[in-house]
Amino acid sequence: MRPFVIYKISRCAGRCLRSFLPFYLFTLLFISCSVSYKFNGASIDYSKTKTIQIADFPIRASYVWGPMGPMFNNELKDQFANHTRLIQVKRNGDLKIEGEITQYQQRNKSVSAEGYSAQTELSMTVNVRFTNNTNHSEDFERQFTATATYETTQSLNSVQEELVTQMTKDLCDQIFNATVANW
Repeated sequence: MRPFVIYKISRCAGRCLRSFLPFYLFTLLFISCSVSYKFNGASIDYSKTKTIQIADFPIRASYVWGPMGPMFNNELKDQFANHTRLIQVKRNGDLKIEGEITQYQQRNKSVSAEGYSAQTELSMTVNVRFTNNTNHSEDFERQFTATATYETTQSLNSVQEELVTQMTKDLCDQIFNATVANW
């Protein structure tokens, strides 16, 4: 007798589900068409803001590694090209980003049991001036810093490119979020 009751209940549930299925599909379609998400984090009103001007950041740090300037400048421009629909212009942009690389340094981070340095921290700081010509209340000048750590048993020359690439990406993410993400 039990299998018959379960069969009858599942048949009834199936009929009910089939009768409401068009309603559920319509509701799902309506909701999915009316809601949009931006996974890149940018919140730009493209009806007002169409262009961005990104100046090359010169290196003003006392200690430098030659390739870090072009690496940073290219990554920053790529970040905005890949994650927004803004057109990059040489002058008179609706948004303007400029600044300089102000610091590139290393320091001992941790000490081993023998009293020697075990890890070294490399840091890079940029000063950014942001101007929003469509809404000047969002203008700012701020410093952003990124750090990376490496084992002291490694030479800086052997890890420098990888660490600078990592720090550059981090800095560009910070600048992108501060300028157009508006979290």
